[in-house]
Amino acid sequence: MQREILQQTRALYPVSLHGVGLSLGSADPLDAVHLRTLSELVGAIEPLFVSEHLAWGSVDGRFMNDLLPLPYTEEALRHTASRVRAVQDALGRELLIENVSSYLEFNASQMTEWEFLAALAAESGCALLLDLNNLYVNSQNHGFDPRHYLSCMPAARVREMHLAGHGVKCIGARQVLIDTHATSVCAAVWELYAAALEHLGPVPTLIEWDADLPSLDVLVAEACKIEQMQRLHRAVAA
Repeated sequence: MQREILQQTRALYPVSLHGVGLSLGSADPLDAVHLRTLSELVGAIEPLFVSEHLAWGSVDGRFMNDLLPLPYTEEALRHTASRVRAVQDALGRELLIENVSSYLEFNASQMTEWEFLAALAAESGCALLLDLNNLYVNSQNHGFDPRHYLSCMPAARVREMHLAGHGVKCIGARQVLIDTHATSVCAAVWELYAAALEHLGPVPTLIEWDADLPSLDVLVAEACKIEQMQRLHRAVAA
């Protein structure tokens, strides 16, 4: 039934398939059954985009319901790039890789998150899905300039953007931003989206709102704001 609904939707609209189960950064072998099922779905739906996260969520064959960050090392880059290439070969198409939210940094990291993403795209031939809420959350949690991160993104490789809401958790005297997808997009992320339009252009953009869903008119108003900002960008660019 779910595939039938998806096929009916695909007959009317472009579809972007967004995965959470490939565990690209794990040391475990790629899940052959999952990859084969995904390949069959991609063949049946023929989506506009297929995307996954720059994360890991499995160890010794056990999967966790989370998207965990990687240390940004040369070894992790080579490992992840080889797995991205393997997935792209299996699917016969380009994969979009999304930046994830994180709440810690690894002492072993040898490069920044944005350097790692750009290098991954160059080495594997993948494209990027830029989640601006995750970017903003990480900038506040780890103390970097979100606009500098944005300026370092290879514009030709960014195919899609995501926006979402986040919450704040106090841990002692420190405030930590948590990616929740449970509230509206904040003003700072909208400002970052305006800057992203200048750097990346009006690529397809999705608002993620997965919990504490509001009324439909609130959701529609958020989506309409994206359309308005993209129209304004096109008008100014013309």
